[in-house]
Amino acid sequence: MKTTKKINPQLLLAGCGIILFSLLFIFGKTVAKKDKPAQDQPVSGANLSFSQVMLDLKGRLTPSQNDYITKLENSVTRGAVKEQQIHVNHQLAAFWRDSLNAFLPYAWYTGEAAKLENSEKSLTFAAHLMESRLRAWDDNPALQNLLASNAKVLFEKALAINPANDSSVIGLGACIIFGGVADNPMEGIQKVRVIAEKDPGNVYAQKVLAFGGLKTGQLDKAIERFRIVLEKEPGNIEVLYRLTEAYERKGDKKSAITYYRQLLALAKSEEERDAIEHRITELNK
Repeated sequence: MKTTKKINPQLLLAGCGIILFSLLFIFGKTVAKKDKPAQDQPVSGANLSFSQVMLDLKGRLTPSQNDYITKLENSVTRGAVKEQQIHVNHQLAAFWRDSLNAFLPYAWYTGEAAKLENSEKSLTFAAHLMESRLRAWDDNPALQNLLASNAKVLFEKALAINPANDSSVIGLGACIIFGGVADNPMEGIQKVRVIAEKDPGNVYAQKVLAFGGLKTGQLDKAIERFRIVLEKEPGNIEVLYRLTEAYERKGDKKSAITYYRQLLALAKSEEERDAIEHRITELNK
């Protein structure tokens, strides 16, 4: 029996220059291989907590690295405790980012520092840092929910400072749509839709709504919004790939092939080109 060769969208995105978090060992180190053991994958499970993730990650550190982290965690003393906590959280974030290329603890500690600083700038930076990685974890809903739950808190704190920040409203909506932090993703879509109707040229809003439409099966709306985004960002690999997915799910092979050819022009490796060409051939049958 002939097997259908499928395109790995994550490999395609990475090969075309977009660093997609879900491809990376320990959230950023190297591309996952087929023979990589299960313990090299991010932990998963219902009601996942940050402490569980950290327990898993710390188990991979050297004794000297663990000692360094422990000293940092225990370094807050009497006096200006809040300022010390902010500083330590930034140090921990930098350690995980720079020494281990581990995204989740970097984002987590950045968020903890932002909560203490309680400025709109720091809160929105940390919130968008988390929200930007949500779609990369579609295959790990528990981890996705953990990230979205924390980003949601940060966006809400930022909106308490500045309710008129459209970007924060969109980010909050994205957390609801992609992170499972509400019973109905349409609640998040509605928040973002208000911004898009007010400002149709807001690419961030159109992009979130497009991915939301794809997630909820509203394919025509997703396609319309993906095409709006591509007018502003013609080389957006992720959007191009998801647009082909939407057309395929709709049964419009001709349109899917059109956008697969655009992806083909952007492919960097022989493997990517072979996979795309194979898919075009399959759709032409």
